[in-house]
Amino acid sequence: MLKNKKIWIGTIAFLLVALGIFVLSMKTQPVEALSKYGSRGNEVTQIQTKLKRWGYYNGNVDGIYGNQTVSAVKYFQRKNGLKVDGIAGPATLKAMGIYNSSSSSSSSGTSSNSNNVNLLARLIYGEARGEPYTGQVAVGAVVMNRVKSSSFPNSISGVIYQSGAFDAVSDGQINLSPDSTAKKAAQDAINGWDPSYGAIYYFNPSTATNKWIWSRPMTITIGRHRFCK
Repeated sequence: MLKNKKIWIGTIAFLLVALGIFVLSMKTQPVEALSKYGSRGNEVTQIQTKLKRWGYYNGNVDGIYGNQTVSAVKYFQRKNGLKVDGIAGPATLKAMGIYNSSSSSSSSGTSSNSNNVNLLARLIYGEARGEPYTGQVAVGAVVMNRVKSSSFPNSISGVIYQSGAFDAVSDGQINLSPDSTAKKAAQDAINGWDPSYGAIYYFNPSTATNKWIWSRPMTITIGRHRFCK
């Protein structure tokens, strides 16, 4: 009997240790933000708010991930070269400028800044490669000026991915790898250099067909781009 009792105690102790190790491993596993059909909460509200502001979503901002939200997410994914599954996984959330709040503030800030520089560099490369360096910075400055304006989304990703805002997004050039010049221009724009003189629009006079853009007050012309407010 004593021997059996010792065996049972040993077995229970082993199971408790194994359970403890399992629980600890679950806690240390990185958790990726994920919102999908049926999800509820603040993250869903952020997704709906951004998609509604950018023209992808027409439903209520209620924090409930229903059919309309799924359709809007798919629309956003399709327009921006992402996997079209209607699920707001890490890649889609990153493109929307929504970051997992579980990350530490310092690492999150560093990661966010790096993501912003890279995304802005991709936009500059897609829109203005071959332009003078000042003109490339000016394109980045237009994005930054829009972020500051109440008339546009309040994040770099929001401005860049706003529906119909930039040809480089619509035609897929946003997915090209930027060169070192575009990256430097992006950093200069984020750091506050604004050779566009406060412009929130720019266009190429040789190819522009939109009559409205010609009516905007011009601030400066750099290379092939005319910048205006």
